Amino acid sequence: MNLKSFGEVFPLGTHICREPMPAMSEMKRDMALVKAKGFNLIKLQENWMLDEPSEGRIDLSRYEELIDHAGKLDLGVYLGLTCEQAPNWLYEKYPDARMVRKDGLPVAFQAQSTLHADGKPGPCYDHPGAMQAQLRFIAQLTKTLGRFENLVVWNTWQEISYWAEMLTGGSVCYCENTIKAYQAWLSGLYGGDIGRLNAHWNVRYPSFESVQPDRCARKLSVPQQYYYSYFMDNVQIANVLKARCETIKANDPLHRPVFAHKGGPSLTSGADWTYARTQDFLGSSNYPAWGNGSPWDDHRQSRYIPKHDGLLTELWDGLAYKMDYIRSANRPDAPIWAAEFQGGRVSTDLFPGRVPTGEQMRRFLLTTLATGATAVSFWVTRAEIMAPETNGFSLLDSEGDTTERLDAVETLNRTLQARAPLFNANNRPQAQVALLVDEWNYRVLQGMDFAPEVLSYELRGWYKHLWQRGIPCDFVEASQLSDPRTMGYRAIIAPFAHAMSDVVAQNLIDFAQQGGHVLLEAAPGMLSEVAMAPRGMMNPLIRRALGVTMTSHSLVREPGERDRFSQPERTWGEYEQAGMMQGMGPLEGTKLRASVMVETYSSDTARPLMSWQGRPCGYDAAVGEGSMMLIGSCLGFCATAYQDDDSKKAMDSILEMLSVEPEHMGRLLLTRRVGDKCQAWFVTNPYDEEIEETFQVNGNAILVDESGERALGSGEIRLRLKQLDVQLVIVEE
Repeated sequence: MNLKSFGEVFPLGTHICREPMPAMSEMKRDMALVKAKGFNLIKLQENWMLDEPSEGRIDLSRYEELIDHAGKLDLGVYLGLTCEQAPNWLYEKYPDARMVRKDGLPVAFQAQSTLHADGKPGPCYDHPGAMQAQLRFIAQLTKTLGRFENLVVWNTWQEISYWAEMLTGGSVCYCENTIKAYQAWLSGLYGGDIGRLNAHWNVRYPSFESVQPDRCARKLSVPQQYYYSYFMDNVQIANVLKARCETIKANDPLHRPVFAHKGGPSLTSGADWTYARTQDFLGSSNYPAWGNGSPWDDHRQSRYIPKHDGLLTELWDGLAYKMDYIRSANRPDAPIWAAEFQGGRVSTDLFPGRVPTGEQMRRFLLTTLATGATAVSFWVTRAEIMAPETNGFSLLDSEGDTTERLDAVETLNRTLQARAPLFNANNRPQAQVALLVDEWNYRVLQGMDFAPEVLSYELRGWYKHLWQRGIPCDFVEASQLSDPRTMGYRAIIAPFAHAMSDVVAQNLIDFAQQGGHVLLEAAPGMLSEVAMAPRGMMNPLIRRALGVTMTSHSLVREPGERDRFSQPERTWGEYEQAGMMQGMGPLEGTKLRASVMVETYSSDTARPLMSWQGRPCGYDAAVGEGSMMLIGSCLGFCATAYQDDDSKKAMDSILEMLSVEPEHMGRLLLTRRVGDKCQAWFVTNPYDEEIEETFQVNGNAILVDESGERALGSGEIRLRLKQLDVQLVIVEE
């Protein structure tokens, strides 16, 4: 295996080792087992602390032995760095390289093993000595291990993050080096003119050196606070990622791809778009059975998670939502790696999770492939040996040569390898509709107590509604709105765009003027990107484009007597009673539940679409060649909390007005990947009953199921899917 031959397969891998390693004989035997099952890739996770226990004494012999053995089996190697787990000598040599918490205390925690959390948060690499030592080690590792041709990909960060609040009790980093880097970044951002910063933030700093990160214990939506969190996530971490990537590229003679992966996407944040541009591409971990939905969801209101709803949520929420987000964050045409994929039961301490059946594993994989994933690497090969994840996550049990779930992977893999060019390329067609992600909206709302959860639930709810209607969607970050590719969308939906800059507002207007359709919800631009409220309680550019004026804004109660998500009322009269918005004009006859809040408007020019207690609460207006629509509530909630058929039908009618339609006009869901001479159709039955429907095929259709491949013919074909089934159909020209 080398880089050229690796490009001709679908990368299917599995993690063999991290410290502490199993016995070398076991790892070599397991390599042979997975090779016999059709795998072509193994992952090795190195560990800086153990690989350079004394400064300058680097020992990579164990990895060299494993890579060499993999080469003899014609297996590629995926090598991951663990530089957060820094050696003790680094802290002894540079005691001021420790990260500092918000309360001023240095982080004393030094991970001695990869659990917990792969050594996070680690040293602060804004310290020049620590950064130099890290990059020197990476350069030597690249030169030493890079001589093996079967090493085919590098991973610079195992689940990008610091997780400092969870691991050390406080956010990081507030050391002198990072604060100086922050001040230098601000100076560059504002062209060295402190007056520009003062005018933008509405403050009066005498110099950039006087701008200190806010250390208030309370969250606040003020730029003095959230600009620092933006810097840490989008600049400081990005700088570390970039430095690692550049060092590998400078020392790798074979110029192999370099990526990093997240533990999961930063949903509602734009940070993943930043990370993806520091590497060749960005991947994600995938653990669909490690949690199940939100406490606000309908199916989480009973004492026990219902089987059908629980298994369905694993597919749309645990896999599809997150991988579509990561795919969208990457550059167009970049690889999309499921860089860690659940191989067996989730295990935490003495709490073992469900062991996925072969059928469930097949559904997991097909759902992930439907999002456009171009590679899958399982975590792990054989049952974990280390607490707290003992005996978990693995394709193989503690003993034995195969399992039902591994056999299911082997069966599906035959199709993936037989048609590797179809599955190893980023070939999901651009969707009709994109959901807007705005990093500055996210940052402003993070300073509030309730709003971040509203934004998160809104985005997720919209995704679920689109997914369950068989409408593929992308996510577009606000910084990408002016990209020509964005004009390929028919519509952009902006869930809870509460904080909005004039730049973002104008870009949305420009999108509409050029023929696109924009849907806005309650409170669009009620705050600016520096958390200042414009008069009229709405972004003025949006207000003028729509031709509307806000007449009321209020919270609205949830149905019934229980509150899942509402803030406790401070006194009488703060909430309007629960109810349904009524359709008007083109939405006449529809009803849509008001969730979280409800706004009403007036207009002399826009067309009314919805009313609340007799007052208009929704309008649309022609804007250039396209349109903009405003509905004064939080619509995404209707897909997951207090669901009702009327609201779902109203949301479907709104999508029709946005010129957005399903890939298949039926109950079954269709997602496609398009290759040069064939397509992969992923057909899903999300319902708790068997469904049979007809599909029109231009070409020859081949059904790929557990028993192999079966020709379906051309023209009109029929597919019968049992409940929660996912089927793969290959359509050849």
